[in-house]
Amino acid sequence: MRFLTAGESHGQKLVGIIEGLPSGMKISKDRIDEALRQRQQGPGRGGRMAIEQDEVHLVSGVRGGVSTGAPIALEILNRDWENWEKVMAWGKEADLESRKVMTPRPGHADLTGALKYHTEVRNILERASARETAMRVAIGSIARQGLSALGVEIKGHVLAVGGVHAEYVDEDAYWQRVKQSEWSVGDPVAEQQMGERLMVARSEGESLGGLLEVQVHHLPAGLGSHVQWDRKLDGKLAQAVLSVQAMKGISFGLGFDMGDRMGSKVHDPIYYCQGQGFKRRTNHAGGIEGGMSNGEPIILQTVMKPIPTLYQPLETVHLKTKEVVKASVERSDVCAVPAALVVLEHVVAWVIAEAVLEKFPADSFLELQTAWEAYIGNLLTMEF
Repeated sequence: MRFLTAGESHGQKLVGIIEGLPSGMKISKDRIDEALRQRQQGPGRGGRMAIEQDEVHLVSGVRGGVSTGAPIALEILNRDWENWEKVMAWGKEADLESRKVMTPRPGHADLTGALKYHTEVRNILERASARETAMRVAIGSIARQGLSALGVEIKGHVLAVGGVHAEYVDEDAYWQRVKQSEWSVGDPVAEQQMGERLMVARSEGESLGGLLEVQVHHLPAGLGSHVQWDRKLDGKLAQAVLSVQAMKGISFGLGFDMGDRMGSKVHDPIYYCQGQGFKRRTNHAGGIEGGMSNGEPIILQTVMKPIPTLYQPLETVHLKTKEVVKASVERSDVCAVPAALVVLEHVVAWVIAEAVLEKFPADSFLELQTAWEAYIGNLLTMEF
């Protein structure tokens, strides 16, 4: 299973193609649109969110609300296109000068991309923009719907914003507060402090990053593999998560705290429970050992850097004159951490769905379900 996306931030549309999805899987357009709506929400979002009201258009590969087995083509129109049509036109009529950027932003792809591709900054920032993640959410939503039909649950929460850390308690009440929180935080005290930090950042022309966590529940042991470096599940998750704009680090379970502990305080004791199979007494590994899921929840954390566009811009160099000037300002968010959480949940969903189909190759979803259930049953009766 694979996908490709195309499109620019201010182009006519974003497009995506999914290949390899089994036939017979129910696909809800409403669920995709709901995920797109969630991605656009959260404190600190910029003015563009008032323009874009994202909606997916399923062009092919779905009939009667069910996948056909053919490639699925998707579109998301950019409503801001009408304000950029002349600038982003594909032909000779394109206005190449009016919004030309000569002052690259520190922390963005602007300068490095312009040097690599020997082109103007506009051609780089349009594709490097996090606008691209709208299509990845739509694609990930389709994968997530298939996982949900297998009983797999994916959820996430914000751990910190701008240095304000939430107190995490793994209980139902906490997760209910996460669902109700505009910050996707289950700690109401931290949520208030995050809002205050946002107001300060906005008044000072600054931006905020944060820490996020995604969890995957009800996976069996054995997804991924130890036999080659590129088949390890944690490696695939790391690549996918770090491909999301502004993500700068990832850890699993205890993460970097493992380096401060003795081995007996890191590794998870194993026991056997009749009717449930092999279990771990703790989950410090974050659900992955040796590049494979071990049957415990997969828990990963990632850090998001502050958005590079600052309304009090940093110094940079003018590309033509080479003089020190202030960086350009594109319309942007002050904080997009809660929105990034939505993106990460769906990026993770895609990787997990890939791993499922690698373990259980299937042309139809019924075939997949049958193999999935048989394997889980076999785990409970396996003899060595």
